Amino acid sequence: MSAPGAKAYIAVTAAYWAFMLTDGALRMLVLLHFHTLGFSPVELAYLFLLYEVMGIVTNLSAGWLAARFGLASTLYAGLTLQIIALLALSALDPGWQITNSVVFVMLVQGLSGVAKDLSKMSSKSAVKILVPEEGQLFRWVALLTGSKNAVKGVGFFIGAALLGTIGFTPAVFVMAALLSVILIAIVAFMPAGLPGGIKGTKASAILPKDPNILNLSLARVFLFGARDAWFVVGIPVFFYAVLSDGTPESARRAFFAIGTFMAAWILFYGLIQANASKLLAGSTTSLPDTVKANLRWIGFLTLIPAFLAAVLLLQPQPQSTGTIAIVVIGLLVFGAIFALNSALHSYLILAFAKSERVTMDVGFYYMANASGRLLGTFLSGASYQMGGVAACLIASTILCALSWFSARRLT
Repeated sequence: MSAPGAKAYIAVTAAYWAFMLTDGALRMLVLLHFHTLGFSPVELAYLFLLYEVMGIVTNLSAGWLAARFGLASTLYAGLTLQIIALLALSALDPGWQITNSVVFVMLVQGLSGVAKDLSKMSSKSAVKILVPEEGQLFRWVALLTGSKNAVKGVGFFIGAALLGTIGFTPAVFVMAALLSVILIAIVAFMPAGLPGGIKGTKASAILPKDPNILNLSLARVFLFGARDAWFVVGIPVFFYAVLSDGTPESARRAFFAIGTFMAAWILFYGLIQANASKLLAGSTTSLPDTVKANLRWIGFLTLIPAFLAAVLLLQPQPQSTGTIAIVVIGLLVFGAIFALNSALHSYLILAFAKSERVTMDVGFYYMANASGRLLGTFLSGASYQMGGVAACLIASTILCALSWFSARRLT
């Protein structure tokens, strides 16, 4: 990578890190704050549904916007919208009825969803532009994706810690101030290297014609649905039920414990993903080998939630210390294998995408990513309400299997 390209890569990465830190913290703040207010698992899932819906809409249009106005513009727009969303949350009134609170937070989370996917599409597309050497592409995209997930994991812990110490409203002000400083610094010091817009880029060019991009996007829908089916609502609410007896002190301890686990899971996942190019070096020497490796690892992933669901269903005391230990270890294994699959997907989309339409292909792919999170978010709340965390893991197993069938079509 050239010196100007390296500087641009560092600036893009720093902006993405700052965004994901606040994104992870905000998710924990909203989830735990509203759970303590008495929201049901399905109502908690509703809080994040518009976030994912707007991610779908944004990714369909963000690729065209970046092609038309430039990657730097969409990156700055994503950071700005996140600051606005954080400030808007400070206006939440605890005295509102639950319906009003749900609608308000859904709208704000929808704005945050737009912000996230503008930032994500801009950052991932920049890697394709800034890393012209094909042999280095897997390494750099894995490093960006893995590091941002590690940062998001820190955000999970920070969000839970801020809620347990200074409370909801001061916490969102702190995060808005932090992101504002980062945005000013990025705008001031962003070096040249990112492409500007091209006038005349047609919106009709958004939809890809390459069957590999379409099939990979479908596999991505089910892969991220499989994670979020247990991750978004099921596991945090399950752990809160185990760790809290309803007193303020036990609730505070539960916040820290849940935040620590979620942060550790994301950090571990990010660490594995950042090193995926080394861990998978022997099986990714060519594009066909990489396609086969993805198929193999999604097969392994399918076994993990199936095993954990069986453990929970067969145990007479699913909330015992031993069972919880098995669940925690199993979910960490899931995270490691999921990270390898996700890294392979992130490389494959850039390998399949053409440089002249990379923002639109990546935008379509991350539309599929948001669709998977939407599906998983809904299933996480609905499954937990129907059958607890075991039902969430059964849903995850089914979605993993569907991702495997979709990946079989890649060539």
